[in-house]
Amino acid sequence: IKMYRGKITLILAVVFTLIWSFATQRNSPSNSHAQETVSVFLPGDIILGGLFPVHEKGDGTPCGPKVYNRGVQRLEAMLYAIDRVNNDPNILPGITIGAHILDTCSRDTYALNQSLQFVRASLNNLDTSAFECSDSSAPQLRKNTSSGPVFGVIGGSYSSVSLQVANLLRLFHIPQISPASTAKTLSDKSRFDLFARTVPPDTFQSVALVDIIKNFNWSYVSTIHSEGSYGKLFVQFFIILICINLFFTVQKGEYGIEAFHKEATERSVCIAAAEKVPSAADDKVFDSIISKLQKKPNARGVVLFTRAEDARRILQAAKRGNLSQPFHWIASDGWGKQQKLLEGLEDIAEGAITVELQSEIIDDFDRYMMQLTPKTNIRNPWFAEYWEDTFNCDLLAILINHNATNKNNTYTFKTNLKTRIKCDDSLRLSEKVGYEQESKTQFVVDAVYAFAHALHNLHNDLCNIQSDQTSEQRRHPHSESVWYRKVSTNSKSQACPDMANYDGKEFYNNYLLNVSFIDLAGSEVKFDRQGDGLARYDILNYQRLENSSGYQYKVIGKWFNGLKLNAEPVVWNKEAEQPTSACSLPCEVGMIKKQQGDTCCWICDSCESYEYVFDEFTCKDCGPGLWPYPDKLSCFALDIQYIRWNSLFSIIPMSIAVFGIAVTIMVIVLFARNHDTPLVRASGRELSYTLLFGILVCYCNTFALIAKPTIGSCVVQRFGIGVGFSIIYSALLTKTNRISRIFHSASKSAQRLKYISPQSQVVITASLIAIQVLITMIWMVVEPPGTRFYYPDRREVILKCKIQDMSFLFSQLYNMILITICTVYAIKTRKIPENFNESKFIGFTMYTTCIIWLAFVPIYFGTGNSYEIQITTLCISISLSASVALVCLYSPKVYILIFHPDKNVRKLTMNSTVYRRSAATGAQGAPSSSGYSRRDLGTTAPTISAVGNTAPSSIRASQNSPKLEEYSNQAPLCHKTSEYSNGEFLAEECESVEP
Repeated sequence: IKMYRGKITLILAVVFTLIWSFATQRNSPSNSHAQETVSVFLPGDIILGGLFPVHEKGDGTPCGPKVYNRGVQRLEAMLYAIDRVNNDPNILPGITIGAHILDTCSRDTYALNQSLQFVRASLNNLDTSAFECSDSSAPQLRKNTSSGPVFGVIGGSYSSVSLQVANLLRLFHIPQISPASTAKTLSDKSRFDLFARTVPPDTFQSVALVDIIKNFNWSYVSTIHSEGSYGKLFVQFFIILICINLFFTVQKGEYGIEAFHKEATERSVCIAAAEKVPSAADDKVFDSIISKLQKKPNARGVVLFTRAEDARRILQAAKRGNLSQPFHWIASDGWGKQQKLLEGLEDIAEGAITVELQSEIIDDFDRYMMQLTPKTNIRNPWFAEYWEDTFNCDLLAILINHNATNKNNTYTFKTNLKTRIKCDDSLRLSEKVGYEQESKTQFVVDAVYAFAHALHNLHNDLCNIQSDQTSEQRRHPHSESVWYRKVSTNSKSQACPDMANYDGKEFYNNYLLNVSFIDLAGSEVKFDRQGDGLARYDILNYQRLENSSGYQYKVIGKWFNGLKLNAEPVVWNKEAEQPTSACSLPCEVGMIKKQQGDTCCWICDSCESYEYVFDEFTCKDCGPGLWPYPDKLSCFALDIQYIRWNSLFSIIPMSIAVFGIAVTIMVIVLFARNHDTPLVRASGRELSYTLLFGILVCYCNTFALIAKPTIGSCVVQRFGIGVGFSIIYSALLTKTNRISRIFHSASKSAQRLKYISPQSQVVITASLIAIQVLITMIWMVVEPPGTRFYYPDRREVILKCKIQDMSFLFSQLYNMILITICTVYAIKTRKIPENFNESKFIGFTMYTTCIIWLAFVPIYFGTGNSYEIQITTLCISISLSASVALVCLYSPKVYILIFHPDKNVRKLTMNSTVYRRSAATGAQGAPSSSGYSRRDLGTTAPTISAVGNTAPSSIRASQNSPKLEEYSNQAPLCHKTSEYSNGEFLAEECESVEP
């Protein structure tokens, strides 16, 4: 059953086609006889059909009165190409190609009806295998179009025509090549398996149009496209084919615009309005389209994917609308580079950008056209109308002849007889009268040659010509004209029966798609597996000629696998600069889009100063330590800030520290040089050197604080600050504690105090320092040293030691306790005799230190956001604390050592009794290590004497205090005279020895 299903289906299709053809002829009087006779007939061995839009479509009738200039030229291009092939001895020698060319009237339904003639010709073809001539030779059919089948069809021009015709011709295995149809759908070989074209599909043209729009930075355009109308006739025929299970998909006429919309969407071009031109549109429809476009004022660019006549009527509607702001037209090859289309509409069309298939001028075709006249070109029945339309004159004799033979084809010429002059016999086509070679001429010629080359290859494969045949028999008969040939109907054809009966589908796949040749213009011609030609386009701009009222199309670019466009010579309609066609203007640097309505409509919103534009809709935070570049597209790392050595914030504290270090070293050197003098020995050398070392450490802390934070410098900071202060205040605490203990215990007990020797004082001081060292080490374990980045704001990155401000404060808590205790002892010992008033200097030191630290704490925490001020404040505070101790405690001693060395002597100041007693015993005593007498005084104790106003009370105290006498018997005291300005308590400065 499956074997015969295809044959049965084909037979049924043939029957229905014949019935339908007969019915349409009978029911359509306007098409009854005229459509049979008004066509181009060229006899030949192999007949090629042709479908061209000779007339524009009519209102209410299939054909309008106006001749379509491009259609006539394409028809003549086919005849011209056939003439050249028939006169070429290298292509199909001995075989003549004929033609049967019909007018589609730019209407798809009418074209389908016309195509039925090709089908009837194929069905009427006789099978000559059952006949034999009297001389036993095979019978030959007479060379006229009615007696031979159509081997292939060239056409149609519009995609809507080709879609319908291709669906019909495929049923009868008739190959088809279109020189102008560009619908993407025609590349589908599952539906149009016998269709080819010498032009590329709209897919490439759509890409080219979007490339042009993107090149102008347009993102918001409107589109207008012609509707593909099938009409009542094709719907009925479609129903018949469904009944016999021959389904083929019908698609409305939005072929090119669909591809354009898809490409535009993928490339972020938005469609503001998409309008469709119905097949039977009147002026009201076109006016309505223009008014709808005006409702989208930001969409200044309008893309036209329309028929040529629809494009003209759109321009007419725009002119009627008297637009205040003109549209800027971007048109497909339906507009192309036609001049007649824009007659009277040049001001509206000025600046239009059009796309035209890249084609070359065939100079020989121009010569062919320029020698044609209505008298010589009798094979083209429509040439007279074309002549009259071109020259705006009347061919009376020809019109009368036409009216006599074809009453239904007079159109409206009689109405114009009175308004036009008679055509002169000397008229010829030329550029002066507006003749210009139509852009698709090359593709029509290529289509004829593609069939010729494919037939030539088929002939070589199937027809075995006897070698004894002469070359003359193989050549075409030549005429006196290069373009015309006189076909001899009696000559024997070299086409064999196998060639005539060869299946059209196999011919299409095996021969037609495999042709490759260089055409008359020098361009390569070949088909891909979908039957499509190579994609090459010219980009044109419609411009006014300089110093002229004329207009021209100027090539401004080309498209071949990509756009190459020169925007400099582009002219715009009433615009000096390139216009903008966008719903919303592009956002400025550092701004993102917030969508509103259409995808191309938005408002711009600024990113934060620390954010960058991640994509056109999103801002992203750069993150800590990063800042966006000026273009806001990415981020860079901020410069890491830390105090520099050459900064003013460094120079000031370093200058103070260097000066302090220099003075401290000078004091140490001075004390070392006077190591054994009474003054230095009376000062307590061990604790004095310890205290000076602590002062030196405090000054050196400035450099550790200013250095770039590293793990090493951060460790030094922790140890240096805490330990430096603990050395100073531990030594001072030890001194004040000893003075206080001695004076307070002297009135209570004569027993000798413990831990008052220099060695004991050093041990006590070291123990107090060790506590701070232990605290610092525990701090390092709890909060390991290191560096961290501090961000006071998003623009700053500060490198600091990993020390929290509060933890630093707690680390100094121990030193604060030492300062507080020292201050308490200084207050308690403030009233001792003047000769022993070093405690007063210690007290002044502690008062000043407390004031410094009380001022430092709020300043330090209040300047946390300014690391330079904070570090500088800390450095100066530490240096001031050290300077106070250095100046208050050592300036009196330094003054005596430098300016009054005569006072640096041993001298006792006491009352006469004590002095005499001391003198008597002093002669027997040996000097101690401190330079003073140490001996057992027995029961006689020296009296602690005072100078000035305090002497009587001191003497009384010593005489009335048995404990003091007892203490004195165990630990004799060294006395200093009141000449020493500091009047130190000598027992503190002298070495104590057991009696």
